[in-house]
Amino acid sequence: MTKRSPFRYFKTSPEIIRLAVMMFVRFPLSLRNVEDLLHERGIEISHETVRYWWNRFGPMFASEIRRKRVQQLRAFSKSKWHVDEVFVKVNGKRHYLWRAVDYEGEVLEAIVTKRRNKQAALKFLRKLMKRHGKAENVVTDRFASYRAALRELGATEKQRTGRWLNNRDENSHLPFRRRERAMLRFRRMRSLQKFASVHSSVYNHFNQERSLASRDTFKLTRAAALSEWRQLCSG
Repeated sequence: MTKRSPFRYFKTSPEIIRLAVMMFVRFPLSLRNVEDLLHERGIEISHETVRYWWNRFGPMFASEIRRKRVQQLRAFSKSKWHVDEVFVKVNGKRHYLWRAVDYEGEVLEAIVTKRRNKQAALKFLRKLMKRHGKAENVVTDRFASYRAALRELGATEKQRTGRWLNNRDENSHLPFRRRERAMLRFRRMRSLQKFASVHSSVYNHFNQERSLASRDTFKLTRAAALSEWRQLCSG
């Protein structure tokens, strides 16, 4: 059975839709910034169209990226996880974004909760382990809820804490924080969860560890990532 294209009811070409979604999710641009940049390329669309496209196609693109990478991540991300949480304002109220990255900076999981306690930490760690298996080490800060959650999971001996040990996860928050400022924060918890999931997958796809590779290697991997992006949901 032939898979139907998700773009079949749209007059705009899939290439333009992919470009608009990538620009909005990947870079710290507002909806109107994307509209203006596309206008300079001769593409006339409204910023509300960009909003509709990322809401409709962003999760599809993220799901396909995640599906292609999950087996690789399960195989190579078990040595060490870095887990941390940051507060995010949603309609003026404080929520918490929990994120985990592996030793190379790949974002493994991102979920949003209303509270920062043992139950929230347990929910996050269970979801993380269900998708990615179990790590040899879990690096956290000294927040007591992590130890309580790991104790319930029978993995207390895997926890590692230290003043500088979790810099990997602390630094991984920065791209999301830049996007958060460009979007003028979030109005609904559901919107935050949706964007955090999509953003983490897009970040993984284009993250090339630029400082660790030669210029020639970086150019090749960047071109490969862009080529794969242009083929997403192509059937």
